[in-house]
Amino acid sequence: MGAGAAALAIAGRPRPASAAAKRPNILYFMADDHASNAFKCYGSRLAEVAPTDQIERIAAEGMRLDNCHCTNSICTPSRASVLTGKYSHKNGVYTLADTFDGAQPHVGKLMGAAGYQTAMIGKWHLKSEPTGFDYWNVLPGQGRYFNSELKEKGGAGLVEHQGHSSDIIGGLALDWLEGRDREKPFFLMCHFKAPHGLWEYPARHEHLFDGVHIPMPASLWENKAHRSEATRERGSTISPSHPRTMWGRQSNDSWPTGKIDTAGMNDVEKTKAAYQKYLKDYLRCVAAINDNVGNILDYLDANNLAGDTVVIYTSDQGQLLGEHDYYDKRWIYEESLRMPFLVRYPREIKPGSTNDDITLNVDFAPTFLDFAGADAPPDMQGLSFRANLRGKTPKNWRKEMYYRYWMHLAHHDNPAHYGIRTKEHKLIFFYALPLDAAGAVKKPSTPGWELYDLKNDPKEMNNVYRHPAYAPVVKRLKAKLLELKATLGDQDEKYPELMARREAHWD
Repeated sequence: MGAGAAALAIAGRPRPASAAAKRPNILYFMADDHASNAFKCYGSRLAEVAPTDQIERIAAEGMRLDNCHCTNSICTPSRASVLTGKYSHKNGVYTLADTFDGAQPHVGKLMGAAGYQTAMIGKWHLKSEPTGFDYWNVLPGQGRYFNSELKEKGGAGLVEHQGHSSDIIGGLALDWLEGRDREKPFFLMCHFKAPHGLWEYPARHEHLFDGVHIPMPASLWENKAHRSEATRERGSTISPSHPRTMWGRQSNDSWPTGKIDTAGMNDVEKTKAAYQKYLKDYLRCVAAINDNVGNILDYLDANNLAGDTVVIYTSDQGQLLGEHDYYDKRWIYEESLRMPFLVRYPREIKPGSTNDDITLNVDFAPTFLDFAGADAPPDMQGLSFRANLRGKTPKNWRKEMYYRYWMHLAHHDNPAHYGIRTKEHKLIFFYALPLDAAGAVKKPSTPGWELYDLKNDPKEMNNVYRHPAYAPVVKRLKAKLLELKATLGDQDEKYPELMARREAHWD
């Protein structure tokens, strides 16, 4: 018996009936790039315009997690961590280019072994086909927004479905729920493509924001002189002055919903125009998700399933919505790092409650298994936060988290980095590895350190790494960062040259 099969045999067994009594259904909604800074319930500047009333029913009737984070803010790696309960360096998916090894234990297999009927519908985005689910029907790669092609388990190939992807995915989820085996509890992962760029919305939302001014973040105009040299000129911006600006897309026909007339605009006006177009198109995509989440929640109500179903809404990571003059994600900065996480389960979770514990995407799989009355495999690195949802945080719950982004200067010009975040501070090392796999210089860049005081500077507008008053904090967090790195087993086997480079710039 291989290691994966052995782990399944051990972890997939349900606990004794007394412990597994009243095992709930689990309905897991995951959007792509739907940032917590776009929700009313998270106190967003977009609260008055965010089209999330149906999604936020889950928080009103359950709990909002305020410190839920991804461990690598990019789609494919985050999805692999959600499935496996492991960090990128353990599940093998570091970057968008890595293929998920479906032979390894993951939550789809484990929930099935625990007696659940399992399904994966929508955006998979892990390069290999799904394994271990009773049913799956998924987009190839990113998939199309309109007339999406999906591949179904057991099918011969891609099948085109008419309409907008959010409606297609929501409709397939409803079809599966209606035809499911009603003798078993279900575990359904419903993954929307939206609101990933480029942002194509259904025609019904074309005029959703006509005449509306979308509030801008103050950091859209940030002076980045406080930053380390590693990041001052990096990233994809909304303003037109940077080589990786969004503006080039918005001023020509490559933008899917039409271009902006730039005649007579200066750079400030172009930035404002690009921001308005970006946010309106993004939020129109969110509105389509909101429609379909509402339909599915209504189905649960109509079929007397709401009381026996854990309903979760989250995203694979955050997204920069103009903060720091950025779009996209990848950074360890708050808007990219934080994941929305709304959860409802009337049997255990108090309506309208919140939780401030540091929770991570690697915790999702152990939590699902806990609800299923099954034990997680011993090599899962995450922790179940089921007790946290009941307001009973374990005394030994983590006080900090470890993050690492591996894709050095790929696509959106973000330098590779790792860091540590506590509730009070965030320390980041942009190690800027300049070598390719063959050891040759590929994309040189400057290493750098940044430290943010999250209590006094929650928007991360003042890098205090060199401030003498923070020297004890820097020393303590550097030691803890290395401790976490070692404890979690991230020893840079992928990039051994980094060890010497890190030591050269550690001070």
